[in-house]
Amino acid sequence: MNKQEIKKLLRQFKSGEIDIDEAVKVLEDLPFKDLGFAKIDNHREIRGGYPEVIYCEGKTVEQVRDIVKFMLTKNKNILATRASEEMYRAIKEICEDAQYNKLGRTITIRKTPEEYTDSYIAIIAAGTSDLPVVEEAYETAKILGNRVEKIIDVGVAGIHRLFAKLDIIRGAKVIIVVAGMEGALASVVGGLVNKPVIAVPTSVGYGANFGGLSSLLSMLNSCASGVSVVNIDNGFGAAYNASIINKL
Repeated sequence: MNKQEIKKLLRQFKSGEIDIDEAVKVLEDLPFKDLGFAKIDNHREIRGGYPEVIYCEGKTVEQVRDIVKFMLTKNKNILATRASEEMYRAIKEICEDAQYNKLGRTITIRKTPEEYTDSYIAIIAAGTSDLPVVEEAYETAKILGNRVEKIIDVGVAGIHRLFAKLDIIRGAKVIIVVAGMEGALASVVGGLVNKPVIAVPTSVGYGANFGGLSSLLSMLNSCASGVSVVNIDNGFGAAYNASIINKL
């Protein structure tokens, strides 16, 4: 539930549209629902503005399916990240509305229409190899109600490609930069815009990339002001923070 839904429930009870038992039934799963192997945080949207998201990696197919099955009873939009195709097929059996982004490994279920922001988030990718992280960020930002513009394959090895998209980039309210290798793109973008830049280091690169550590350290040491950094390959975290900024 969110704050607006609780206010509506209280008004319905006050006006006599529903009785106390009906109101209690609506509230009985607050603050969380204990499934035994997981506790679904039904209070999160009230506290933070967004409902809980399912992180699928490390969970079994059955666990993910059962979590989704309960969440469907709340008639809310659902996002699952790091999901396998097997998980998607299991969820599709209980919800025909489920959509799978194979590249981003996300499952989305839309039960209520999103009200998209007028302003938008720009997601910039250094290379095509960074697209799995881009797609995770894109699906997250969209289901949280944001307009999104993707600018793909504009890394520093061919920086003229970036300059060709500067109007779109500078028009964004917040910018996500996804880059592996040495991660230089975040600093370049940060020096060209007056908007907050959220940098996402990826694990793309040869041996000395150290699974994303080289790009992470480069981004953390950026000399461009206004660049903040999330964890390696964390497209979800970048998009979540970008959404908060975009809606300020």
